[in-house]
Amino acid sequence: MPINIVYYTIFFMSTQPIQPNQKTLGQAVGQSARGVFNRTLGRLFGAGLNKGAEKGLFGGNPGTASWRTRSGSTDWRVKLTIPPESSLNDIFFKGSNKTANQQDYKVLGELVKTNGIIFPITPSVIMQHQANYSQLATTHANYPYYAYQNSEPANMTIVGEFPVQNQTDAAYWVGTIHFLRAVTKMFFGGADAQRGNPPPILKFNGYGDHVFKNIPVIVTNFTCELRSDVDYISTSQGVKIPNPSNIQTPDDGFITPQSTSTIPATWAPSLSTITVQIQPIYSRDTIKQFSLQKFVTGELNNVNGIGFI
Repeated sequence: MPINIVYYTIFFMSTQPIQPNQKTLGQAVGQSARGVFNRTLGRLFGAGLNKGAEKGLFGGNPGTASWRTRSGSTDWRVKLTIPPESSLNDIFFKGSNKTANQQDYKVLGELVKTNGIIFPITPSVIMQHQANYSQLATTHANYPYYAYQNSEPANMTIVGEFPVQNQTDAAYWVGTIHFLRAVTKMFFGGADAQRGNPPPILKFNGYGDHVFKNIPVIVTNFTCELRSDVDYISTSQGVKIPNPSNIQTPDDGFITPQSTSTIPATWAPSLSTITVQIQPIYSRDTIKQFSLQKFVTGELNNVNGIGFI
């Protein structure tokens, strides 16, 4: 309803006499609101919760909120990382001890503490498992026979949003893209001591021990759309801040702080969606450790640092 009609309606109603059986607009709205509030308070009262979160009718103290520190056993965020024991840490992060200055890691500087990517917002993960059978066609039969061939965990798709709100987030986004580019390439070149080796094998974790726990995976594909309808944030902001100690001209009243970024100015979208396709992969020695009985009981979720799915 246009605002001028609202004003006119209020003015007209305020100038008209109120009949005994008529209600003003304010009275009608007030009664409706009281009905909603009364129903809400009724539900709270029925649950033993008083107004203002006071002590309940049935005893007990008001509810309290508490936060626990995140540890390896409680961290269920979705992660794609270089295994801590892998020699690839010397290439990606200059050693697993990470005692050097974080600026020495250049573009992957923000990924040093986590050994790889941690999705900042819980992503969507699409997984599938296959049991393959071959059809045995027989002559003059109404139903075919099926012979079991093999089973396999098919590739999985991770779709996650990456919000960027400051230059630290921008550096993490740039490091994420560069990390995914790196793990989809083989070792190549005359100066590369590991030339000829395939792309790295990563560890995939998320949602706890019995969903994805140290799953060895390779990245087969990733996509990221650089959208045109969002803002872009630089890894080196260079924002001017007030400097009242030296005010002679309008420009002298501000200083530009030195950037703490580990990489030159690079722009990251304030919001983007990164899609990663991964394929579980197991070595022959690892497959020899498989037992269906142990798998059913959940004993193979982390055997020697490797989880079966």
